Amino acid sequence: MNRESVRKCATFDVQEWVKQIEEGAGKNYHRYAKLLELTLQSGEAQVGQTPKEVIWSINKTKLYRFTPVKEKLFPVPVLMIYALINRPYVLDLHPGNSMVEYLVNRGFDVYMLDWGYPGPEDKDMKFDDYVLDQIPRAVQLALRTSGAKELSILGYCMGGTIATLYAATHPQAPIHDLILLASPIDFADAGAYTTWLNGKYFHVDKMVDTMGNIPPDMIDFGNKMLKPVTNFVSSWVNLYDRVWDEKFVFGWQKMNKWINDGIAFPGEAFRQWIKELYQNNKLIKGEFKMRGRAAKLENIKCRVLNFAGERDHIVPIQQSRTLPQFISSKDYEFISLPAGHVSLVTGRLASKQVYPKIAGWLQAGQEIGE
Repeated sequence: MNRESVRKCATFDVQEWVKQIEEGAGKNYHRYAKLLELTLQSGEAQVGQTPKEVIWSINKTKLYRFTPVKEKLFPVPVLMIYALINRPYVLDLHPGNSMVEYLVNRGFDVYMLDWGYPGPEDKDMKFDDYVLDQIPRAVQLALRTSGAKELSILGYCMGGTIATLYAATHPQAPIHDLILLASPIDFADAGAYTTWLNGKYFHVDKMVDTMGNIPPDMIDFGNKMLKPVTNFVSSWVNLYDRVWDEKFVFGWQKMNKWINDGIAFPGEAFRQWIKELYQNNKLIKGEFKMRGRAAKLENIKCRVLNFAGERDHIVPIQQSRTLPQFISSKDYEFISLPAGHVSLVTGRLASKQVYPKIAGWLQAGQEIGE
């Protein structure tokens, strides 16, 4: 040991060192305690707060109309359609971070379909039931309530696929325009899911025949395994690091509630989703049929605005950007943004770029149609 090392040892303050360890341990204890408290409280987070009323329901499905805040509304109402999994309030997460609130505050008459939580008795529900029965009725009631002759349809994620199926099977439907957000249409290359759901390895018939409805935890785990480090580690590390940041925690709790608020996937609809779309890409091929009625993409002639997230690992950008090759729309716009699957519809980028673009595009289309 040289003289410098001896000098450092001689001047080492053991009591100060112990004090720093105790202070660090105390801070970490309080941080962990706060982390646990926030996690337990996230289920109580208030979401979907834009005022609304149920104007129609059938089975588990409800049609909401959001309370207008302006006396003069745009003449074409907007019907929002979400996926059969998770809750649609991701489009109305909380004030200041809500696509619904943004459109309502700008004078749009907004409606939303909520598919509800299917029970075992709903295991035989198919896309046929939603697309051929429930959406046409919801469209009819939204038009009757608003007094309009046409409406805009906005679909997010699988909701956009469902909206596309409706437009493709109802060429005479009163659709003024169609907005798709992170919506899978072309399943030729679905990223990791193409491999995971390959019919050689993924036996969807056995799953549905055995389980009926597919549990939400199973679907959620599959989605999270696409980015396991981010979903299982990073999100919690971020919360731990920013546990005293009230604004961050506020948003984290809302999102965590939504992520863990999944719903079961009706068995027969899941069978169609995997076999006919992921495994056989029948929508693009014009072979997807519901009660013998083929969904033909060329039937779509209305204005179309199509968003995709460049960082979307659930619906890779290639699943939506090929759409104009198959539809007949003359007015088509494709927008890709540096966003993930969820940040395309909620968060800073969404509120600064996506919401204003949707509102402006809808308004411009209505002015053209007048």
